[in-house]
Amino acid sequence: MTARRLRLQPCPVCRRVNPMKTKYCSRCYTVLYQRQIDSLSRSWAFLLAAAILYIPANVLPVIQTSTLLQTRDDTIFSGVAQLWNTGDWDLALVIFTASVVVPLVKIVSLAFLLLSVHLRWSRHAIARTRLYRLLNFVGHWSMLDVFVVGLLAGLVRFNPYAQALPRPGVVAFGAVVILTMLATMAFDPRLIWDALPENIDG
Repeated sequence: MTARRLRLQPCPVCRRVNPMKTKYCSRCYTVLYQRQIDSLSRSWAFLLAAAILYIPANVLPVIQTSTLLQTRDDTIFSGVAQLWNTGDWDLALVIFTASVVVPLVKIVSLAFLLLSVHLRWSRHAIARTRLYRLLNFVGHWSMLDVFVVGLLAGLVRFNPYAQALPRPGVVAFGAVVILTMLATMAFDPRLIWDALPENIDG
């Protein structure tokens, strides 16, 4: 039994449950709605923008290191490869997972959830809801690479013979992370349950 079948709806601010025909929350007077307004459209827009920026985020250099002998531009992949070759394989795996695998998996998984709602799939609703909660939980960990670049740039400044500067790839990568987080926040997971037979008449 769902709140929608009981003709109830929660307030998005204070979470008080109100009758479905009520326009304003009886506690905080917030405008009530059964589902987030334009949830699918906003989520698709954020997700497509993130998918487009994912390519330059991994192709463009994210950091430039300069010493007395050389100047080097590194992308995420070249930075991971350098860490691996110098023996820091554990840090290389962490950065590769957080900066490459997690954003890609999040984009694909969220696209799967959006398509499942568009196609009104009624199977595995619990599993899809758990997938959404997982995406919502791990999303902010993708910012690890941006934090590493910022930390490295700050540490190198203490060395008068070296310099580290962020490059355009960091901006693209940060935009990908923020856009995927916004796409996840815009998606209303209650839409997953609307296609179930017992909710169709609700």
